[in-house]
Amino acid sequence: MNWKQILKTLPIVAFGNTVMAAGIVLFILPMGLITGGTTGLGIIAEKLTGLSIPVFTAIFNIAMFLLGFVCLGKTFAATTLVSTVLSPVMLAVMQAIVGDFVLCEDLLMNVLFGGICVGIAIAIVVRAGSSTGGMDIPPLLLQKYAGIPVSRSLYVFDFVIVCGQALIVAPDMLLYGVLMVMAYTVVIDKMMAMGDAQIQLQIVSPEADKIRQAILQDVDRGVTLLHGQTGYFQRETDVLFTIISPRERHRTEQLIRRIDPHAFIIISHVTRVSGGGFSVPKKRLPLDQ
Repeated sequence: MNWKQILKTLPIVAFGNTVMAAGIVLFILPMGLITGGTTGLGIIAEKLTGLSIPVFTAIFNIAMFLLGFVCLGKTFAATTLVSTVLSPVMLAVMQAIVGDFVLCEDLLMNVLFGGICVGIAIAIVVRAGSSTGGMDIPPLLLQKYAGIPVSRSLYVFDFVIVCGQALIVAPDMLLYGVLMVMAYTVVIDKMMAMGDAQIQLQIVSPEADKIRQAILQDVDRGVTLLHGQTGYFQRETDVLFTIISPRERHRTEQLIRRIDPHAFIIISHVTRVSGGGFSVPKKRLPLDQ
């Protein structure tokens, strides 16, 4: 068990749970909105059995924690334990602090801001290598064993939970619930990619060797040469392939244009990059190797 990683993760997990509780208490519960996840299941349980949402959340989170402990490892389970404890506690504390206070009476605004808070909270905790407990665990298991992105499976689970509340809420509230699920799914997608997105450049130019050297020396990024052939004249040509950070894009383009103003440049966004210079330290070798 990596105790250093656990201690580093705990404050992030605590902050994520605080944001989650604030979003639920300030925006979701006052308007009687429905949502997915453990809170959505808690709303169903409260309506059908009278069991309070914090109590249901505690019971369900413990069950999911045990599942995560078995399938996702001890370090993950240790950080998730904080969520398992903090989630119902922070929810109860926030309810006690806020009481009957209503921040906003506009349903759409509550839906959007509630979704934003939930999305931010889940993304913060998942990026830290943990979870907010409860319904976060099944999507993480699917990501580990089936390679399905967390946001995609989370959307499916939450959509089913929201639809499961159709018998206890009005049709318009059901639609608001679907909108909230869509809102926090988008937020999770964006935040999970935040900081990982990079820029991919493909460059076709007769000055390919000069551009290659400039990128290596001035931008300090690796370059791959792809050998190709032009379609019209069928001439042999080199295509330069490189990955840069978004902040390096403008400088790199200017560098290329100074060498060849007519260079053909393809620019595309890459969600995530692994390897030397990105997810692991760059290895520097002499150019003659």
